[in-house]
Amino acid sequence: MPETPVPSTATSDPLRILITGSAGFVGSHLVERFLNEGHTVIGVDNYISGQVSNTDLFSDHPRFTFIEADVSHGIPYTGEKLDWVMHFASPASPPHYQQFPVETLMVGAQGTQNGLELAHAHGAGFFLASTSEVYGDPHVHPQPETYWGNVNPIGVRSCYDEAKRYAEAITMAYHRSRGVNTRIIRIFNTYGPRMRPDDGRVITNFVHQALRGEPLTVYGDGSQTRSFQYIDDLVEGISRLMMVDYHGPVNLGNPDEFTLLELAELISELCSRKLAIENRALPLDDPRQRKPDISTAKNILGWLPLVDVRSGMNKTAINEKNRIY
Repeated sequence: MPETPVPSTATSDPLRILITGSAGFVGSHLVERFLNEGHTVIGVDNYISGQVSNTDLFSDHPRFTFIEADVSHGIPYTGEKLDWVMHFASPASPPHYQQFPVETLMVGAQGTQNGLELAHAHGAGFFLASTSEVYGDPHVHPQPETYWGNVNPIGVRSCYDEAKRYAEAITMAYHRSRGVNTRIIRIFNTYGPRMRPDDGRVITNFVHQALRGEPLTVYGDGSQTRSFQYIDDLVEGISRLMMVDYHGPVNLGNPDEFTLLELAELISELCSRKLAIENRALPLDDPRQRKPDISTAKNILGWLPLVDVRSGMNKTAINEKNRIY
C-alpha cells in the first residue's frame, strides 16, 4: 500500500462534473460528496429508477444543475467545459432491470457511448460504474478483476450483466483508440440511506421488513453469500480512483462475506427481537457466492472499506425508519 494516502477530489482544484443517474442511490451520494468538496455538479436522470426526492436534496444548491433526460437518446449538455463525465445511469436491482430490460441494455450501450462522446468532445475524463454482475455466478472465489466471469448471456439477468460487460468493452475501446481518460469500477453489493424502498435487493428488503415487524424473505436456503459495502466506502474509492492514472477495472466492495441467513440473524439482533424467516424459491441465475478480491484497490488507491456491516446497518436502519414514519 502507498506510504501516504492517495489524494481525493477534495485536494484538487474545483471541477465541473456531469453525473448520469444523479437521482439514483449511488449517484445522489456522489453529488453530495462533490458539492461538499466545492465542485460544480450537473446531474442527469430520467427517473426510470432514480428518485425525485434525491434531486430535491440539492435543487437549491448554487453549484448544482439538473437535466431531466434519457441518456440513451443523448446528453443535452451545452454548458462550460467539463472535467469529468461519470456514467452511473442504469436500473441496478433485479426487479427494476427485469422490468425494463430493453432500457437497461440501451443505457449500457448507447448511454455509455453518448457519455464517452461527450467526454471526448470536452477532453474530460470518463468514469464508468460497472458491477460485480460481470462475474455472473462465479467459478473463481473471491473474484479478481482478471476473472472473465460465468454469465448466462440469454438469462433473465443478462440485460444488466451483458449491458455492463459491453459498457466496459466500449469504454476501453474509446480509451485505446481515441485517447479518452477512462476509469472503470466494478461495484459489489452496496447499501445505505436513499435506496428505494422497493429496490428488491436483500439489504433493502430486510431493513424495511424488520422495521414493519414482518418475516424476513430469504430466497433458497439462505446459504448463498454476499459481501456488503456501505455507501461512504464506495464513494471514497470512487474519489480516489479519479485522481489516479489507472484505466483497468477496479473492484470496490467489502470482502467480509455473509450468508443470507447470517445477515438475517444480524438484522434480528439489531432489532432486538427474533424475526421469522420466510423462504421462497431461488431466482433464476442467482449467484451462489460473491466476494471481491480488492488487492488492486488496496495497492493502487490505498483503499480499504472502513464501515463494518453492523455499523452500516445501524446507520441505514435509522435513516430508513425516519423516512418510513
